[in-house]
Amino acid sequence: MTLKNTQIFRALCGRLVTLFTVSGVLALPLNAQTKVSGVDAPELTAKASQAIDKGLKYLLTTQKKDGSWDEDGQGGREIGITSLAMMAYMSKAHFPGSGTYGKELDRAKDFLLKYAKARTDGYLGTTMYEHGLATLALSEIWGMTRDAKDDDAIQKVLEKAVDVIVRSQNRGGGWRYQPQSDGGEDTSCTQTVFHALASARQAGIMVPQRTITKVGKFLKRAQNKQDGGFTYTSRGSGNSSFACSAGGIYSAQLAGLRDSEMVASGLRYMKKQFPAVITGGSGHYYYAHYYAIQAMVQAGDDYYMEWYPVIRDALISKQKENGAWIAGRHGGVHSTPMAIIILATPHRYIPIYQR
Repeated sequence: MTLKNTQIFRALCGRLVTLFTVSGVLALPLNAQTKVSGVDAPELTAKASQAIDKGLKYLLTTQKKDGSWDEDGQGGREIGITSLAMMAYMSKAHFPGSGTYGKELDRAKDFLLKYAKARTDGYLGTTMYEHGLATLALSEIWGMTRDAKDDDAIQKVLEKAVDVIVRSQNRGGGWRYQPQSDGGEDTSCTQTVFHALASARQAGIMVPQRTITKVGKFLKRAQNKQDGGFTYTSRGSGNSSFACSAGGIYSAQLAGLRDSEMVASGLRYMKKQFPAVITGGSGHYYYAHYYAIQAMVQAGDDYYMEWYPVIRDALISKQKENGAWIAGRHGGVHSTPMAIIILATPHRYIPIYQR
């Protein structure tokens, strides 16, 4: 299948799934129960759906006139946060030019494209975290816009963004804060960048197999052999981090290592901390669970059916009256989009979040 045909196929599939589900043809009632391994697994409750909509309305109040979102009203981390916010809307089937928030997403898309076109070096944002989030958002809206010219433009900037990622991979297989192949590597940055790379590859952008193979080698070194979790560094020493473990497992699954002992031992590490890591909190709570729920989706129905209801109900209880989820000094700009994406997991509108 050619690159252009891949794009068309992706667009058609995405639009059909969205159309059927929104119209009710394939939609389940909001309190639906899905059969998983012979057991009733709770999915998207009415309260969860209401929380998502409330969160999206909150985000709407923080969008700037140019279509962007940022952390301080002065353009801080605007590329990464705009990309996250777009993904939150897309998780509920709102895409540029379509859905209730189609106009707002058109503005966000235009903002990202304008910025990307101005960056002749292909680097998006100020850190590889931002670059990864922007690459992810662009790859997921590619083929989902109403204007063919936009899709062509997205393809061009996406190819450049992927090239930046491939060229800046370190010898050990990971990435760090800046696009430098000799700049070091850590698990947190690597999982954010590789998540985007996997999405772009799924969308039809060429990604060398050697790049993916090197990521697998990096993850192997970053795993703590004593408890199965993943550490922040690639040496596998020190304490395992829940956030790095969640992202490390998900990255390994995306790298084709779904059935490996690396993933199996990582999941055992996660299970030992359940449900306390959800109900009692964890470091980098929203960031960690943004990856954790996707790792559970990829791990299979038995994992997902146990994990999702607990994080779903925990997030509902954490939402503020104004619709935001608050974490850290920047309020809800990072945590609210991530909470929405987690809650909307049952929808499966975004290809990279599908099993």
